[in-house]
Amino acid sequence: MVQSMSMSTLATSRYCGVCGSTCLRRQFGRIKETAIGFRECQFVWNDRRKSLSFATHIDMLKPRNLRVQAGWLFKGGDQSSEASIERSENANEDILMFFFQLDLATRVQYALNVEQYEIAQQLREKLNEVETEVLKQQESRRGSASKSEAQDMAISILRLRADLQNAVQSENYDLAAKLRDEISKLEAESLTTSIRAQAYENAQYAFRLGQKVKHKNFGYRGVICGMDPICCESNSWMETAQVEKLTRGPDQPFYQVLVDVHTDPNLLVAYVPEESLVVPSEPDKDRFDHPYTSFLFFGMDAAGDFIPIKQLREKYNKPRHEVPYDPDNEKSGESS
Repeated sequence: MVQSMSMSTLATSRYCGVCGSTCLRRQFGRIKETAIGFRECQFVWNDRRKSLSFATHIDMLKPRNLRVQAGWLFKGGDQSSEASIERSENANEDILMFFFQLDLATRVQYALNVEQYEIAQQLREKLNEVETEVLKQQESRRGSASKSEAQDMAISILRLRADLQNAVQSENYDLAAKLRDEISKLEAESLTTSIRAQAYENAQYAFRLGQKVKHKNFGYRGVICGMDPICCESNSWMETAQVEKLTRGPDQPFYQVLVDVHTDPNLLVAYVPEESLVVPSEPDKDRFDHPYTSFLFFGMDAAGDFIPIKQLREKYNKPRHEVPYDPDNEKSGESS
């Protein structure tokens, strides 16, 4: 039996007793009517340059052509607000891929619990594929690839210098001139790559995962759900966001920020420079609504900030934040 559902309103998480996972049942915006199989779930993630398709089937012997399209959730409406210049589809896709990892891991565990070992193995193989792809993206964004690339460039430079020496000794000056130009170009690229890798290793962040923040210029409320030590967006995005006008430019921490839907229902996920964020002067314990908080965080702590799940902390290698003990709050709670 197949159930069809139109997802066009507020996204909420709901545990699926059939596939044993937490599903996004309803979404904001105008999304094409989606068919969700009673015994099959499929997720498709689209990148601008490539398309990755992963399917997980509870009934592997009876595949069906059912598809859930996970794309930008806020389409249509008023998108002319100034804050929209910091909207990031890359950040949104990064979060959705993280959700897909969690979902697949849950399905693997469910299959093991009901002793469907063959299904569990197939799901685990899919999970490994996703984790490999995500790891490559993280290495590219967060400096590991830059460090390896810098090492490869250093080896290439040594080889070119040896070729240059041979060209000079053989009086092949035209070749020597070309080799000098190539060495100079590689040395400049190697320096840039090394600085980028070092920035990731020595990054210092003013804000933490789950912390509630406010945008200095646009005024919206947000929650930190990801971070990079420097801007990792494309040149076209940085041009649109006017990054060159920032005091600290692109070489400062940038944060993935979930935007409260009541503050700006069209923004959803923003990619914000550190200098544009500020912590509220008083603890923000007011209600915060966003479709992604249900799978990224456990809930709010005593200070009003969100508590990131273990997998999110591991993704960014961040320790658990402990709320300072306040005896006055305990006494007031006992008296009430």
